[in-house]
Amino acid sequence: MEVSAEDDYYYHENFSFNFSYDDYSPLCEKGDIRSFAALFFPITYTVCVVVGLTGNILVVAVYAYHKRLKTMTDVFLTQLAVADLLLLFTLPFWAADAARGWELGEVVCKIVSACYTVNFTCCMLLLACISLDRYLALARAQGREQGGWLQRIFTRRHCWKVCGIVWGTAFILGLPDLILSEVRWASDRNICQAIYPPSLAREAKASLEIAEVLLGFVIPLLVMVICYWRVGRALKSLPIESRGKKWKALRVLLIVVGVFVVTQLPYNVLKVYRTMDFVYILVTHCGTNKVLHQAAQVTKSLALTHCCLNPILYAFVGSSLRQHMMKVVKKFGEKRKRSGKTRTPAEDEGMEMSFNSCSASQETNTFSI
Repeated sequence: MEVSAEDDYYYHENFSFNFSYDDYSPLCEKGDIRSFAALFFPITYTVCVVVGLTGNILVVAVYAYHKRLKTMTDVFLTQLAVADLLLLFTLPFWAADAARGWELGEVVCKIVSACYTVNFTCCMLLLACISLDRYLALARAQGREQGGWLQRIFTRRHCWKVCGIVWGTAFILGLPDLILSEVRWASDRNICQAIYPPSLAREAKASLEIAEVLLGFVIPLLVMVICYWRVGRALKSLPIESRGKKWKALRVLLIVVGVFVVTQLPYNVLKVYRTMDFVYILVTHCGTNKVLHQAAQVTKSLALTHCCLNPILYAFVGSSLRQHMMKVVKKFGEKRKRSGKTRTPAEDEGMEMSFNSCSASQETNTFSI
């Protein structure tokens, strides 16, 4: 569960609900951790919002305004940008919460908590879909019938069904936050967190955390590694005259997988460890507990940087979308330049034909290998 006080959870008391480090303060005072979060989260989240909004809005604008959705990868990239944007819109709430506590009421607490979980999970699942679609597209281009039923599902005809399954799965993981999140008073401030019933607190929390790690990290990572490894093998078999393009494509694959591992692995490893700590009480020393909480704050922010990098890694890494973006900018500039002038229908038609002819020569997928 991803909530603002999520990184503040501590579980070593026999309470009937999850609680934050504020509740644990009589045994281990963590005012310094709260002070660090009050400074660290607003700064890092502000950077994420500014950079992430710029890149993802550009992706959505290019697809909506000019390029259109021509392939499954185009659909997945657009959905990924939308999920990133919705995730980024929750960050100002958590930044304010870290600085001053939760002051927006229980309804907003439920919505923002659920929105965070849904969109974070959805982003990771969409990355797996993009990897699988690229591999299947390469297999089809080479005339190989690999994947069987996946080949039949990952077609333009069924892309919206695939997206519906992805969003539905993410929404199911976000339901506990939507239903159970509450605003509680602790250590002179309100906190927004999921409060589990006494009979389900330990088992339900641990199970949902493991489900999030599996669906939000392990499965996407396995899909990416397997698909890109097979794509890499296919690229290595290309003729020697294509060596330059081959190694450029391989570098792209390595960067995509490497960035995913670097940003997501620390956060998920720590998440698994803290879940085990919740069940088996592994940490009893206050200093170690503080280090874990601070590490959780840093790794959580690192994981969120991926929504800023997605437009660069998946959209603008392909020359096709970059060229489309330049066309949109050029078209917008020409419209502003000529806003005070009146063009004849023949001029409008000529301009439209010019853009169409350029598009016809660029019928390539973004992030194509």
